[in-house]
Amino acid sequence: MKDLPRKLPVSFYFFFWDIDAKKLDPSKRPYYVINRLLDKGNLEAVRWVRKNFPEELIIETIKKMRDFSPKTVIFWSRLLNIPIEEIKCMQEPYRSMRKMHWPN
Repeated sequence: MKDLPRKLPVSFYFFFWDIDAKKLDPSKRPYYVINRLLDKGNLEAVRWVRKNFPEELIIETIKKMRDFSPKTVIFWSRLLNIPIEEIKCMQEPYRSMRKMHWPN
């Protein structure tokens, strides 16, 4: 596996409003960084993720992380040929739980 980045570009700090982004080491928390930038990021952030993280790790993140919005995860599942059945955030009971907290 190629070396993962150790720092976020400063222009992405605002996507990490809930933490001190200066202290975030993407190589230590790759799932979190990939999830946040693919779900909340702009085109520049998506390009940075795709350039700096192996596709296998991106796919693994999409399959495992529960914090993706349904629209975002469907987009990535189609782009990267990931069966929806393999994506945790699209399975029960997570979908029911999400509806309880965020009704349409």
